[in-house]
Order: sequence, then C-alpha cells, then structure tokens
Amino acid sequence: MEIPAKYNPAEVEDKWYKYWMENKFFRSVPDEREPYCIVIPPPNVTGVLHMGHMLNNTIQDVLVRRARMTGKNACWVPGTDHASIATEAKVVSKLKAEGIDKNSLTRDEFLKHAWEWKEKHGGIILEQLKKLGASCDWERTSFTMDESLSASVIKVFVDLHNKGLIYRGVRMVNWDPQAKTAVSDEEVIYREVNSKLYYLKYFIDGEDGFVTIATTRPETILGDTAVCVNPNDPRYTHLKGKKVIVPLIKRSVPIIYDEYVDMEFGTGALKVTPAHDINDYMLGDKHNLETVDIFNDDGTMSAAAQLYIGKDRFEVRKLIVKDLEAAGNLAKVDDYQNKVGYSERTDAVIEPKLSMQWFLKMQDLSKPALDAVMNGDVQIYPAKFVNTYRHWMENVKDWCLSRQLWWGHRIPAYYLPEGGYVVAETAEEALELAKKKTGNQSLKLSDLRQEGDVLDTWFSSWLWPISVFDGIRYPENADIKYYYPTNDLITAPEILFFWVARMIIAGYEYQNEKPFKNVYLTGIVRDSQKRKMSKQLGNSPDPLDLIAKYGADGVRIGMLLCSPAGNDLMFEESLPEQGRNFSNKIWNAYRLVKGWEVDDKIPQPISSKASIEWFNNILSREIAQLDDHFNKYRISEALMVVYKLFWDEFSSWLLEMVKPAYQQPIDAKTYSELVDIFEKMLSLLHPFMPFITEELWQYLKERKQGDSLMISQMPNAENFDSGLLERFDLMKEIIAGVRTVRQEKNIPNKQSLKLFIKVTDQFGEEVESIVSKLAGLEGLTYTNEKVEGAASFMVKSAEFYIPLEGLVDAEEEIEKLKAELEYTKGFLQSVMKKLSNERFVNSAPAQVVEIEKNKQADAESKIKVIEERLALLSK
Repeated sequence: MEIPAKYNPAEVEDKWYKYWMENKFFRSVPDEREPYCIVIPPPNVTGVLHMGHMLNNTIQDVLVRRARMTGKNACWVPGTDHASIATEAKVVSKLKAEGIDKNSLTRDEFLKHAWEWKEKHGGIILEQLKKLGASCDWERTSFTMDESLSASVIKVFVDLHNKGLIYRGVRMVNWDPQAKTAVSDEEVIYREVNSKLYYLKYFIDGEDGFVTIATTRPETILGDTAVCVNPNDPRYTHLKGKKVIVPLIKRSVPIIYDEYVDMEFGTGALKVTPAHDINDYMLGDKHNLETVDIFNDDGTMSAAAQLYIGKDRFEVRKLIVKDLEAAGNLAKVDDYQNKVGYSERTDAVIEPKLSMQWFLKMQDLSKPALDAVMNGDVQIYPAKFVNTYRHWMENVKDWCLSRQLWWGHRIPAYYLPEGGYVVAETAEEALELAKKKTGNQSLKLSDLRQEGDVLDTWFSSWLWPISVFDGIRYPENADIKYYYPTNDLITAPEILFFWVARMIIAGYEYQNEKPFKNVYLTGIVRDSQKRKMSKQLGNSPDPLDLIAKYGADGVRIGMLLCSPAGNDLMFEESLPEQGRNFSNKIWNAYRLVKGWEVDDKIPQPISSKASIEWFNNILSREIAQLDDHFNKYRISEALMVVYKLFWDEFSSWLLEMVKPAYQQPIDAKTYSELVDIFEKMLSLLHPFMPFITEELWQYLKERKQGDSLMISQMPNAENFDSGLLERFDLMKEIIAGVRTVRQEKNIPNKQSLKLFIKVTDQFGEEVESIVSKLAGLEGLTYTNEKVEGAASFMVKSAEFYIPLEGLVDAEEEIEKLKAELEYTKGFLQSVMKKLSNERFVNSAPAQVVEIEKNKQADAESKIKVIEERLALLSK
C-alpha cells in the first residue's frame, strides 16, 4: 500500500472510527474475561463539548483502550443528564422567543416542548465525543430520564421514604429567583463583591432615642420582626423589655437578647429577618418570632412587604435608601466588601427563603461512604482530596431534594383530599395506599393530587453506576453482577461531594458495595492568564475547531502533556500543535522505514544486531515504567514515557543505528525486527493516539478484514539487562563527544575521522561498530598514550582523541582553548572562594559541600586537559 507523503487526520479519523463502529469493537457484554468498566460522567443534555469535557473524556478513553489491549472486557458506558434547571431554562427561553409564556401552558404541554427540544439537541455532545475518538459502547447510551432510569429514581425515593429517611418540612433554602427553584448549598458560588454597609436608626417605641443597626440589604428591613443584642453588652442593658419601630412601615418589634450576637461587630445590634437569613431564622425559631416573607418567587416584593409591591429587590434597594434618608433613618453609608452567593446554574443572586421542601436525612446514610474512602476501599487520586472529602462528609447536612420545576422526575407523593399524603411508585399504588390510610374505599384517582415539584437532578445521577445496568430494579441481573463495582471514575474535584460522595452513598445503600474502586480527579482547564475557560470570558477555543486544525490525536496529546491529576491545565494552542508535530514525527518515521529497500541475501551487521538488542531492553524497561505510572494514575507521566521513547530512543537513536548507507539496502533480519519494534511502539501509543496508530498499524503488515490495533495485545515488560543499557548510555556519550568536536572545529559530517581511546577495558565490538557508524569514523584504535595534535574529551574515566592534523586551523584552535582556559580558571576561583570560607564548610549540608568539591575536581581536571592540548598545539 502506498502511504501518502503527509498525514491527513480528517480523512483517517472518519475512516477508522467508522471501521471500529461497524466491527462493534466498542461493544461489551458479560463473558469469562475480567471486566473493566467506566461510566461516563453524564454531560448535561443541553451541553456542547468544551475543553473540560475534552480533558476528562480523553483520560477515560486512554484508560479504556489500554484495558481493552491488556485482555480485559472493557465497557465504557456513555449517556447524558437531564439537567432540570439548565434544560428548563433553555426551553423557557426558546418558547419566549416564539412568543409563548411558560405560565400559559399546562405541565403536559410544556413537557411536550421540552422532550421535542431534548430529541433535537440532546445528542449533540455525544456525537462530538466520537470526533475525539471516544470508544464508548454506544449501544448502552443512557439518559437519566429513560424509562428504566426514571423508574429506578422513583423506586429509590419510595424506598427511602418508607425507611423514614425522606421527610417534608419548611426550611430555609437557597432560592434562585431566576429559575424560581431551591438549589442546594453546593450549587451556590460565593464571590467577593464591593457592597455598601447601611447604618439605620430604629427609634425606640414610646420614648426618645434609637438603636443603630448595620445591613448590606436595606430592602429586607420590611421583613424585620426583632432587633437582637448580646445580653452582656452594657450599651443595651437599659433597653430590656422595650421595642423599636421598623423604619417606614412603623412595625413595633421587640428587642431580644442572645449571645449569638458579636458585640465587636458593627454596632453590636442585629436586625432579625427570620424569613430571609439562615441565622435569623434560627434566632426566630429560638425566640418564637413572627416570620414575614417579603419576596415573591421571582425576587419581587410581595404584599407582605407592604411597600414597593411587585418591584424587583435590587430596584427597591435604591428606592428604600432614598426613602430612609428622607425619613431620618439613614445614619451613614460605608463601602464594604462581602461575599454574596450566586446560583451556579443561572448566576442570579441567591435569596435565602423559607420554603416547604422535601429532604433526605444524610447523617447515618453517609457513614459507610466516609469509611470507604478513609479505609482505602475507594482510592482518590490525588490523595490531597481525601481530607476535603472527609470534611464534607463529617459535616453533611440533610439534602434538599425538591425543585420547583416541571422538567425532571416528578416526586411520587400524592396529597389526600382531607390532608396528609402517601408515597408510591405509581398512581394506582398511591390510590390503594390512600384508601387504606383514610379508610375511604370510594376514593378515586382524581381525588388525589400529585406533588408538583421534581427531584434534584443529582438524585438521579447519584444512582448512575447502578441504574445504567438496571441494578435498582433488578439487583441480580447479569450486567450489574458482572460490571459492578466499576473500576475508575474520572471527574472534576468541584463535584466530589455533589456527585462522587453521593454515588458512594447510594452504592452501599443499594448494592452493599462501592460503585467504583478509584476516583481520578482532573484539574480545571485554564488559559495562559490562569483564568478558567468559559463562554462568558470568550477565552475557550472550540474543541472541534482544534480537532479540525491539529487532528484528534494532536489535541488529545496536547491535553495530556501537562495535566497531572488534580492540577490545573494551563492551555495554549502550542500544546495541540506539539501533539500534531508528534503525529508528523511518527508518520515520517514510518515513511523512512518503509522507504528502505530490503535485501534478504545480505547478513545482519553487528551494529544492527546490537542496536535491536539494546532497544528491546530499553523497551522492556520503559514498559515497566509505563505500567507503574498507570497503576498510580500518573497519566501525563505515562504519556511522557512513550513520547520520549519514540522521539528520543526510537527515532533519534535506533533508526540512525540501523539505517542503511545512502542508496544501499537494509538486511531482511534487521528490517523484520525493526517492523516488530515499530508495531510494539504503535501499541504503546494507541491509547493516547488511536487514529494515526491504527492507520500505520494497518500499513505496517498484511492485515485481514476485522483486524485492528485496538483489539490487539499490549506488549508486556520482559526482563532487561541494565548493564547493556549502561554500556549504550556510555556509547551515546562517546558519539555526542565526537559530534561536539565536529561542531566546535567546523568539521563536516562527510569527513571521516580517526578516534583513539585511552581506557583500561575495551568497549567491545558491538559498541565500537555503532560508534564507528554514527560518529563517521574511518578508524577506532585503543592506545596507552596521549595523542599529540588532537582534540580530546572524556567520558567517565576514558580519554578520547581525534587527530586534527589537516582538519583545523591551529592558531584559531589555540585562541579558542585560551578563552576556555581563562573561563575555567575563573570558575575554579569562585568555587575555591566558597570552599575556603570556614563558615560555609561548617554550616552547609554535607552533600552541598561535596558538590562544590566535585566542581573543584572537575575544573582542575579540565584545566589540566586544556593546558596539555595547548602545549601540543604550540609545538
């Protein structure tokens, strides 16, 4: 087969991905082999591929492809998440653009639009992953609202409710006024902002005087039901039993006393708004205060606020400050820096709000999941995140499960006509339970009202490693018994609690077993200014554009070159460019080898035999290193091992060692052994660079239909001869020494040289033959004497001489040596100055002093050699 002069990634990638799919190489079903399983962190169904996905899925694909090539039954389960808040927001926005208000639709009408949107846009990201080379079992593609997964979610909710772990109650929640739903603590992002601190006067009811309070949110005074001071604060002891007037609305509220108040902060007096601050809510509960909810769900003022009804909270903030000033209640305004919570999903400022919600008790449920990580049953890489995990799990709060949305899993609670509710998997079961609970056998389905809220999206994804195998409904089925627990989870540290911890909790609750053995946490992809890549900043390249420009393999290499576990990746386009250059290096190495004429009649040269033996030994050593890196989840380091092995040892050394002379053939034995080595190199590279390696593997030898590198066996580490490798390292230094002399003396490569070696033990025919070939020698001779008129260098204790007679200008060489001598003497002087300093010698660590002494010995030795060379040249 004729190989093109240039590698064309676009043509090659589409061809081989189609071939892999047609031959079902990604497909996995239970069999007698050891399973290896990864479940994909399901991207939002609204999503398109971004740089974080690229990094995460490249790592997953590397692990899956490697497992497949080590003989395991590799199964990578893909899928998407229904993403309640994000998807509903997209659908509402689409409807708005079409002139349709969500509130004008029934729930079923809205859901019809949502499903249509999902069918149209929902698979985009998975199709994009194929461009990256993701070897997922696409026949197993799951969606968190598929029938089986939805049934699993509902079954778990009912089960946990029946166990007494799910309850309903009014609690303070994080309210997103834009999405009009509660969000969990973990979905709130806190940012440092420049605010104002408003000092307000609350006049004492029935007498002169006032109490000053400070707040960043003056609009919330309309919900104040007390002012609180510390009982130990002497400034306020005289106010015991008194009341103050809330400005503008003239509500008389009590002054209460509680040690919760910090006397040193602000004025020492705290306005209490139980409906809109978690700490105020706890004070209100303790002191039995009235609760006044002044906000509507969309962040506008409610009728309970009495003023500014229907106006947005931030507009009211401006208006109320003017009105407070006019009324004489504004004492002063200071600049102030504070942290404000924003919704991760909509970026709206979070409003603490009292709301009736569904909760899951987490304390007892989470204990096995904490133990699993602390005792090492589940390993987290890098280990620095174990403490973060422990802190979260030891301080776990009850999980607010309900979301005030329509898109998602509707909570399976059914309210009874006379009050109360029942929880059941189906409406029919709910009716039977309702009849039993009420004793009213004439109840009909139409008498029951199902809860309108849906479940938090994470309540479906926490079951993901079980539900994708239908292990909730059928815990003994063949798939769950074979693939569970899965092997590795690759995800981001920011969802360690959101998702990872909760999956471990669900795993022990529903399978009595961890869901995965290892968790590999990637870093965040950042730009050169260390900013997180995002659409808003416009600093994130389109991954598909990068693939079109540099090839999928180039981008994969670029993502992995500098992304150690848990550390952020500083992305620049030079990285995929480096990846593309590496692809070109591999392509050109193949073209070089395939361009040689092979002659099966000529014997194998000693140099080639020795070179092949050397490389097979270095290959075994590097495969062992590669295996070790993979075992420790050092993916970037593993890539660097193969990268350097191919670029440095294979291309720069081995190919040069065995390359035939110009227009001469290569012997058949060396060629055959070289092709075998190339095949092993392609195998090692394949998990990182699947496309170019498959293309070249197919070219390399005669293949038949259905053959593929991706299902071939990964080479194993054999025993290696470390003594042989040391001899060859010495050989490389000798060749480098000769090349340095050529460079310094401007001796062209075509000019043959003689090399004299002064050494105790000879190097042997193998090393000599390779040195002669690569250093361009016409003769290699051992000697006991120094060679006059020669350039010299040392490797270890051996001295090497290259006679320069007729090759260099003696006067020019003398000038060079004099300059080098002057520099070396100056260097020696600086070292001696350090060593003559008693304080340095006595106080510095022994190894530091030893290094300086070695520098002294090296410099003295070098001076002696230079002076001898000068003496010879001056004769």
